Amino acid sequence: MSVEQPVSFGTPEVPRVAVRGEARLECDPEIARLGVTVSARGRDRRGALEDLTRRNARVLELLRGYGEAVERLETGAFTVTPELPERGRRERVRTYHGRVLVEATVGDFTVLGEVTSRLADLELTRVDGPWWALRPDSPVHREARQRAVREAVTRAREYAGALGAELVALVELADLGAEEGGPVWPAPPGAGMRAVGFGGAAEEAPALDLEPQRQTVQAQVNARFTMSAPAL
Repeated sequence: MSVEQPVSFGTPEVPRVAVRGEARLECDPEIARLGVTVSARGRDRRGALEDLTRRNARVLELLRGYGEAVERLETGAFTVTPELPERGRRERVRTYHGRVLVEATVGDFTVLGEVTSRLADLELTRVDGPWWALRPDSPVHREARQRAVREAVTRAREYAGALGAELVALVELADLGAEEGGPVWPAPPGAGMRAVGFGGAAEEAPALDLEPQRQTVQAQVNARFTMSAPAL
């Protein structure tokens, strides 16, 4: 019993049309990510570690105080590094540097400016961000993919119609680059905002006025169809 193989290339009796469908949507962001770096420095390891622990706890307390507005809170890299004198042969530590990275995802933009300002006002605390983004399961991604598919069908139908033919069947539908393992997407761009806090402020820092950065979602598909014999 022979198994009929799919047609890889078109024939005069069953021509094939290959097209690319593309979609590009612009929308408002859904989340903003902040990177908070807490630092400490001391002549002895224990003192540097205690200062780092205290400052890190203050950052976490501040962020947790916003409840569900901060959707995700994670601790990244943690380091305590001894610094040796630039000259001298003896391994005598001059000072210790401590650092903790905290990553926060904020979903309520009405508090984002206040959160950012309060974090930057803390002692030896650096704030990077915000990096605006959509949630991974955002319906915008699905809408872009569906539009790309519809665009592919429309384009293929137009090609067939120009030859007096009609589409017969779909042979293949694939994301662009699927055969090569998929494209490597760049990291989402940030808004370029950066703040560093040195502590010592007597009053509460004013809230920053942050304007969300519009997001661009793209989808591309390759589609192959068979069509009826053209009227040449």
